[in-house]
Amino acid sequence: MLSRKGLIPDDYLLTRLAEDVQQPKFKASKARKARFVAKNGTCNVAHTNIREQGRFLQDVFTTLVDLKWLHTLIIFTMSFLCSWLLFAMVWWLIAFAHGDLDQKGDDFVPCVTDIHSFSSAFLFSIEVQVTIGFGGRMVTEECLSAIVVLIIQNIVGLLINAIMLGCIFMKTAQANRRAETLIFSKHAVISIRNNKLCFMIRLGDLRKSMIISATVRMQVVRRTTTSEGEVVPLDQIDIHMDNPVGTNGIFLVVPLIICHVIDKDSPLYELSPLDLQNNDIEVVVVLEGVVETTGITTQARTSYLSEEILWGQRFVPTISEEEGMYAVDYSKFGNTVRVATPSCSAKKLDEKGGIARFKLQEHATPRPSVRRRRLSLRMKQYSTISPLA
Repeated sequence: MLSRKGLIPDDYLLTRLAEDVQQPKFKASKARKARFVAKNGTCNVAHTNIREQGRFLQDVFTTLVDLKWLHTLIIFTMSFLCSWLLFAMVWWLIAFAHGDLDQKGDDFVPCVTDIHSFSSAFLFSIEVQVTIGFGGRMVTEECLSAIVVLIIQNIVGLLINAIMLGCIFMKTAQANRRAETLIFSKHAVISIRNNKLCFMIRLGDLRKSMIISATVRMQVVRRTTTSEGEVVPLDQIDIHMDNPVGTNGIFLVVPLIICHVIDKDSPLYELSPLDLQNNDIEVVVVLEGVVETTGITTQARTSYLSEEILWGQRFVPTISEEEGMYAVDYSKFGNTVRVATPSCSAKKLDEKGGIARFKLQEHATPRPSVRRRRLSLRMKQYSTISPLA
């Protein structure tokens, strides 16, 4: 998250051991599908041909908050300037209708004192709306219309202040700002964990202030075809999560590895390393929680394409105990190492007897390095035999 703004280098948060990553190479000529959710959490969706544009005006406050900062500041400035100019024109008309602009004797009582031109009426409008009151201009009891306009302008000024200040506050306290310090691993991994084939990611929080009631959701987004022949370009399939604390929420104080067990109910059940090369799938991860300091609900998102899923890898530990406290090394946040993992889908693995059968075969079959050492020992034994023997 922070790496895209240059605050933290990309290789600091989202690094991995290059020498331990041996994934199949993808053909450059193959066109990959468009990403649904970017790595920074933005949705790659463009809304076009919206005919009922008036619906946005029915929710003016949300529309103002969603605007860019430049547009919001322009509207903020113009709302005050337009209201000052509008009521300046009203005060000038009141003074003109009552004859306050003409020079009168000392016995003449104007509606508003010291208004001689439009400039003085504009200054008086500012004084009324922002309650400055320099003392030179004031409303008298001569005109009832001036008293009514004074009340209306005060009410309008309070409404503009409430709306615009609320809009500025909501933009500065938006939940996506807190999500900038919620980080995800650059790659997802698939390996054996607790005798089960699992899909895993790592997430963490850089701030000391906690995310309360944090929950993680996953979805697989892919192109599917129904039994009736209907093509669903973005079919979103939920993934059951196995949270590390065993409850619906997570305690995000240190980086956690979020695990999904690939079982019969998983949409990844028939996925194999070869399928990662041929299928266009995208796993969307959503982290939601309440910001401890502000009480605002925040959400952080990311996604993993097929080439960003490392088969036969697992994350290295990042937590160590130093001087009576736990230290987190974020330089290892995205680091992975190779582990023994079946090179087949979870479905075929179950058909062959499960993880226990795989481990039995692994122990029974010596690795290439072991075979080479045995061969070298035999060659040394043959070389030491005397020719007379």
